[in-house]
Amino acid sequence: MATLQTSPAPQLTATTPTSVQPGGGFCMNLELAWGRLRRRWLRAVRPGYVRRMADKRQGSCPDCPHDVIDARDLKYYRNVCGYWFRPEDDRFRWRDRLGLARAGLAEVVLVSLVCSGMGLGLAGLGLLHWAFWLLLPILAVVWFQLVFFFRDPERSIPTHAGVLVSPADGTVTHVDEIEDAEFPGGRAFRIGIFLSIFDVHVNRVPRTGRVVAVRYFRGCFLDARNPECAVRNEQLWLDLEDETRPARLMRVKQISGAVARRIVCRLRIGDRVQAGERFGMIKFGSRTEVLLPAGEALDVHVKVGDKVHGGSTVLLRFKDT
Repeated sequence: MATLQTSPAPQLTATTPTSVQPGGGFCMNLELAWGRLRRRWLRAVRPGYVRRMADKRQGSCPDCPHDVIDARDLKYYRNVCGYWFRPEDDRFRWRDRLGLARAGLAEVVLVSLVCSGMGLGLAGLGLLHWAFWLLLPILAVVWFQLVFFFRDPERSIPTHAGVLVSPADGTVTHVDEIEDAEFPGGRAFRIGIFLSIFDVHVNRVPRTGRVVAVRYFRGCFLDARNPECAVRNEQLWLDLEDETRPARLMRVKQISGAVARRIVCRLRIGDRVQAGERFGMIKFGSRTEVLLPAGEALDVHVKVGDKVHGGSTVLLRFKDT
């Protein structure tokens, strides 16, 4: 194991997320604007649908600032709104079966429309024009890379009670101990993972437990391979309490990179989660870390340089479980 490293606590201020994508973004704002237009249309043209969905809406949200007609309106506010819909009342669950991350569908639709429009414009030049054959393949590559980036494959989740699975796809960059005042003895065991733009960027829960804290830090966008990114970059900390040993704290850090500007986490305090469950993503190149109390009896299964897959690769096994 490497020498004890400097504390990774960011030189930033922790805030409570106000949406599943606390950093905002162009596509998020565009989708929210579309949602406002859609709700106006539904109230004007389909009042019966609006009444039916109001009857099916569950939960409560006193003085709710969110205008919720159906499940689509909870996409960005699931973690801060008290309303919810039963699975059988969510007519849009089919979108989860597209093989693409739900958080990236707006980006996929927008780029598809832009690329299609530009492709039609190039086609207007004629098949014999040099610009058609030069630019059309570039558009196709851009479109394919974006769709490829937001892919969300199914994974086989290990079922052994003692394992901790990878929260992300990528390459292991750290297997060490670091200073962290929030862990017993002021030390934590860390496994760091770098996600390139070619990796799946959906994040998964490393171990079954309960969410006890969610903190968002607005910051810089250094390259995710830069050692300073852990203390200066925008990031979100998800703290979990181990189901089989409640005193054990597990922390997953979603850290932005130079290209990644949007962190997504749909969980809130009190949620019970299962190992391998999807909980969010980081859009484009980034870094994910998982921290545990130092001094635990662990059988570590990975080393620096290993490729791992979120939800299916076993990072370590707890010897006391």
